[in-house]
Amino acid sequence: MTSYLLRRLLQIIPTMLGITLITFVIIQLAPGNPAMLKLQMGAGEAQLGGKGGISEQIVQQTKELYGLDKPIPIQYLLWVKRVFTLDFGTSFKDHRNVWDKIAERLPITIQLDLISILLVYIIAIPAGVYSSTHPGSIPDRILTLGFFFLYSLPSFWVAVLLIMLLGGGDFWDVFPVYGISSIGSETLGFLPWLADRAWHLVLPVVCLTYGGLAYLSRLTRADMLEVIREDYIRTARAKGLSERVVIYKHAFRNALLPIVTLLAFLLPSMIGGSVIIESIFTIPGMGLLGFEAVLSRDYPVIMAITTISAFLTLIGLLISDILYAALDPRIKLE
Repeated sequence: MTSYLLRRLLQIIPTMLGITLITFVIIQLAPGNPAMLKLQMGAGEAQLGGKGGISEQIVQQTKELYGLDKPIPIQYLLWVKRVFTLDFGTSFKDHRNVWDKIAERLPITIQLDLISILLVYIIAIPAGVYSSTHPGSIPDRILTLGFFFLYSLPSFWVAVLLIMLLGGGDFWDVFPVYGISSIGSETLGFLPWLADRAWHLVLPVVCLTYGGLAYLSRLTRADMLEVIREDYIRTARAKGLSERVVIYKHAFRNALLPIVTLLAFLLPSMIGGSVIIESIFTIPGMGLLGFEAVLSRDYPVIMAITTISAFLTLIGLLISDILYAALDPRIKLE
């Protein structure tokens, strides 16, 4: 186990180098120049276009300020150095430390995604197990039809529909549709503050959850149907074991292996968040931060979010491998 973990941890280094290189190249190939965008936001395009010589001089000074005047290979080497020293620099947009901006947004995204992921697993796995043990029944058909219907609905359309129906659009004004807290909520006690926060998160959590319900429940159903047809399940039933023991102790444990694979992507999903949902509901999370960074060509923020997400993906894959061995003794890590 120790040698396996050591090898996997060492493999992270070249993998991270490859990810940073690909990300850096993609960002460099993207249209737009952060220096020009910064000047346009500060002075306006008209002022820059009026005096060509001065504008070129200002652009050059801005590039020097952000280090964009150096050759691209030098920029990449400087970036890699910052990655391995855990220094992502300052934002091009507002000159704030990138770590500070991420520290502000990360707790909000974690709240949103943890609630969504928890609801998905609590609802989808029991529904998938029930469908697999009652194939072809009316409840199974209703669950299958309902989940596939939900899976086909685009999240942005559902978000707009919920705002119109329940957010004071054309019908009821039940749930807030802006931010994650009411104005002045910081002065409330803990329980009133918690209730206010939960009320603000209802609609975003619904939009983030319904699609995952369909995917995970159908995955659980398919895996369980495959496992319960195996010979060892028939042997367990022939021994006189109760159906509950056969399903949950023998079949469900082996059916968990594909589901565990999804765990590798839960950690980076907490960092990436949902760009669409956070933008629609104006939630200041990591998804909205990344979206704003792309629009403003804020290279340090984009690279920081991408690098952290990639690292968490690699750690998630390592955790999945360890869980494979814990669930199935036949799997040997060595």
